[in-house]
Formats: sequence, structure tokens, C-alpha cells
Amino acid sequence: MRILGIETSCDETAVCVLEAQGDVSTAQFTILGNALYSQIAVHKEYGGVFPALAKREHAKNLVPLLGQALIATGGLLQLIPLGPENPSEKTIEFLQTLADKKTQLQTLLKREIGLFDDFWKFINEYERPAIDIITVTIGPGLEPALWVGVNFAKALAIAWNLPVYPINHLEGHVLSPLIEAHQLQKIAFPALSLIISGGHTELVLIKDWLDYEVIGRTKDDAVGEAFDKVARMLDLPYPGGPEISKLAEQFDLQTKKEIKEKYNVVFPRPMINSQDFDFSFSGLKTSVLYFIKKQKEANVEITPEFKSVIAQEFQDAVTDVLVSKTKKAFEQYDVKNLILGGGVTANTHIRQAFEKMILQSPHIHLIIPPTTISTDNAIMIAVAGYFNFLLGRQAHANFNATGNLSL
Repeated sequence: MRILGIETSCDETAVCVLEAQGDVSTAQFTILGNALYSQIAVHKEYGGVFPALAKREHAKNLVPLLGQALIATGGLLQLIPLGPENPSEKTIEFLQTLADKKTQLQTLLKREIGLFDDFWKFINEYERPAIDIITVTIGPGLEPALWVGVNFAKALAIAWNLPVYPINHLEGHVLSPLIEAHQLQKIAFPALSLIISGGHTELVLIKDWLDYEVIGRTKDDAVGEAFDKVARMLDLPYPGGPEISKLAEQFDLQTKKEIKEKYNVVFPRPMINSQDFDFSFSGLKTSVLYFIKKQKEANVEITPEFKSVIAQEFQDAVTDVLVSKTKKAFEQYDVKNLILGGGVTANTHIRQAFEKMILQSPHIHLIIPPTTISTDNAIMIAVAGYFNFLLGRQAHANFNATGNLSL
């Protein structure tokens, strides 16, 4: 089965073509084509994602990315054979069918500036590729951005007469590690998933395939959001997560130790001792803000080394909370697997902390996606779509983008 995946939940525009085979216990995936456009440069001056710009960039880039992904397959993108000779009856029938659908497609894509013109030109130049199903993110995320991908997927489904599977973005993160066959072989239930990204921090109990219960979530800032905000306090560029991580590892350890002790650089671990599995990072972020403000009021120079100490202590505080809450959850629920998902799993310090934690619980397998697909991407949406297909979920066209969609 060949799957077209589409992802536009935030500031990455992504399209992929994935080949999948096997059942839920033997699934194997081959990435035939993958194209992604990051909007970081567009949003950097705002210090975060600006929804109207994200929507515009998705509309501008979806058709070119679709072409790139199909070209990368080495054979799925073929020009419609018009040429100097008379076109075949098959070609005439295909183009006539498209013409009959033009008004419907135009209505569907009219909200996305410029998208219909690019779309119409593309589907009239290239043959319908040998794709079996379309999968698209419907939420959660920025609703204006989500709608671009949703309408694009619906339009392709109509033009190419293909079934489309609406996919929860968080389910994509949960299932993304299964792109690797050796990770799938470890799966046993119940399992626990920690989703940590720019917009989400959730602990999810997985009772069986596609059967989820959210047992903990952030009450305010998501962990990735907290990283971005603290990065701005330290005058670091967007996105802040990688910059905080990089800064925390810099400079001489002894020098940093002396700075930490001299200025008592210690931040709180919010809710680490609460009896639930919820998180809170707003207070930690505020603690960093007040600490920096206090130093400036005392005319203390915030040197690069001092910034490194602050970044390291903040990162340690976040990591301590994530590890503690997760450990408490898998002890209570007697889980067999711990699955990490989301862009923050690319943070080396956090990955290492969980790898160290799991050494104390050898009966639990730790499953982490490759760093290349830990951030938002279309591959995880296609993987999730395949498992939805295998487990009997029905494709349908009656769905909407939902910014606050739950898992």
C-alpha cells in the first residue's frame, strides 16, 4: 500500500509518500518520498509562530512539496501524455472528469490564497499517481494552518478519487517510532506515552492499539513553549529549545559550578510532588524571569557563562519533572513500554535522562523516534494512517480541522 501523508498543524509544511505492508505486529515502512518546508525563518522575527503567516506559507508550498515528494519516488509523477498526437480516450476521460469537478474543487480551496491555481495546474499536467490512500492531520494545532492541509487533502481525494483518513496529530507522535521495525517488535500493552512538543505535554496510557486515555497534561505552558519563552529571556533566537540545549552544554564545568553556587541558581520543579500526573511550567518560566530581573537590578553582568548556567538549571528542572511524573505513572499502571514522542524528544539531555531512568526498570522497553522525525512531519501521519487502516477505521470525507482536538 502506498500512502500520501500531509501535515500542516503548525509551522512545518510536509508531504510524504510511504509504502507500507504487513499487519499490526509485522508492519514495515519504506519512505519513498519526503518533502518538508520549515517556516522558522518566516516566524523568527516574531519569536513564535504567527498563524496568518503559517496559513499563507502552507498554501504557497503544498503543491511544490507534493511534486517534490512524488518526484523523489522515482516513478510516481508522470506527465499527462498529450503530445502532438491525439490523446488517448483514457486521458480525455480523466481530463473531462476533472473539468466536471472544477467548480467543486474551486469552492473547496477558495479560502487558501493562490492554492487553487497551483493545484489546478498540477492535476491537469500530471497523471494520477499510484497512491492508495491519503492521510492528513486534522488537529490539534493552529486551526487556520490545519484547514489548508485538510482542504488540500479533500481536493486531492476528489480529483484522484482516493479515500482520505483524518489523523490526530498526537497519535502521529505516539506511533512515529514504529517507522522502525525493531521498535514495533517491542510493543506490548498497556504502554505509556509521553508527548512533549511546542504545543503539548501529555502523559497517555495506551490500553491497546488506538485506545488511549490521557492521564496527565500541562495546566498551562507546554514544555516546548516554556523553552521558547526562556530562550527569549536569554536573548536566544527562535526556536528556543535547541538553543537552550546548546547553550546549556557550553563553557567550563568548574566555572559554571562557581557561578551557580555564588548566585544560587536554583529553579523550582513545579508539581513534582503532586499526586496526579499533570504538569505546570508557567511558574518555572516566571521564576527564571524574576531571577534574571533580580540580577540586572543588582547590576550583575549576565555573561555568556552565566546564561549557560541559567539554561542548564532550567533544562534540569524541566527534565526532573518530566522524568519524575513519567516514572510515577508507569509504576502505577504497570506498563510494558514507554514511548516518547514530539519535538522535544530531540533534546539530548532529556533523551539521556529517560535512557538512564529506564535502566532501573529493565522490564520496560523505551521507544523513541529517530531525531529526524521527532518534530512535526508527514511521515508520522502516514504511519498513523496505516494503523488506522489495518485496525478497521473507515476513511471518510466528512471531517473538519479542530484546533483543540484531544487524543
